[in-house]
Amino acid sequence: MQHTKDLSPEDIRAARAEHSKLRDRDLADKLDLSEAQLVAAFVGHGVTPIVPHPDQVMHAATTFGEVMALTRNTACVHEKVGVYENYHTGQHAAMVLADQIDLRLFPSHWRHAFMVEKDSDAGIQRSLQVFDAAGDAIHKIFLRDGSDLTAWETAKAEAALPDPTPHLTVNARQPPEAPKADISKVDILRKEWQRLTDTHQFLRLTSKLKMNRLGAYRIAGAPFVRALDPSAIDVMLENVRAAGIDIMLFVGNRGCIQIHTGPINTLKRMGPWQNVLDPGFNLHLRSDHIAEVWAVEKPTQRGPALSVEVFDDRGMLIFQVFGVGKEGRDSRPAWQAIVNELASLDMEAAS
Repeated sequence: MQHTKDLSPEDIRAARAEHSKLRDRDLADKLDLSEAQLVAAFVGHGVTPIVPHPDQVMHAATTFGEVMALTRNTACVHEKVGVYENYHTGQHAAMVLADQIDLRLFPSHWRHAFMVEKDSDAGIQRSLQVFDAAGDAIHKIFLRDGSDLTAWETAKAEAALPDPTPHLTVNARQPPEAPKADISKVDILRKEWQRLTDTHQFLRLTSKLKMNRLGAYRIAGAPFVRALDPSAIDVMLENVRAAGIDIMLFVGNRGCIQIHTGPINTLKRMGPWQNVLDPGFNLHLRSDHIAEVWAVEKPTQRGPALSVEVFDDRGMLIFQVFGVGKEGRDSRPAWQAIVNELASLDMEAAS
């Protein structure tokens, strides 16, 4: 085979036909391409490039009816079935606040988007896919049997880019930010941490101190954080399932964070993957990518917010879990009990 960097759209389509069982992401890696470049090779063959801004994409999504929303990073895939509604635009951050589809969107990273129609054993699979500047997937929307196909065709006509091309240039992929800490400022960190009134203030605090999330966790110490053994994640998920409590589970990337609020009912391990397989919510987690796990407590006006936060060996945040504190279904006391029982990291073994 010729060097993959020199593959034409025709070559890429032929490779797709040859490896029809591979997921797009896996085939793109095999061909040394970004996933967006793989999709773009099918422009004129079932793929329509569209305006990639969240305002345009979410306007279309709200017309489709019931769909499946997918957001992922390199270690975790988060899938929710529901309806897109209650969209709030914003220059730096936008939101979808629906009962099932709950998203935080960051428009500066939305660089490429496509409406994709692909033949499958079940018929034509339709999806709207958004990618960042490196061609990595930010968010995908998959139509279901009951979705509105007329709305799909209307959106495709309204959002289509002029002069579509199967050739796509992408930027080099940027690695996750490495942990940043400044031990000389640990007293300031702890003092300001105690003064937080909202979890969203935390990143502003770390930025002000020239740190980041994981760097701050590594130096803050008790009572703010506790390092957990990576094996605690399976225990946590199983205990959440057994207790029947509601949690908020966040999975994201630079361009999108997707949130599940509710219980976990079915856990199934498949090799390195730990899976939640529930009606309306699926999670697929590469357990072997977990390098650090932290139990984190931040003060808020509504009481302490306790989270379990999971990172890979590059310092990338894989996912976060919180207890649900809404009136009428306060799972926080039960969540606190579950987290308190999780095994701490054996620092001597870790070193």
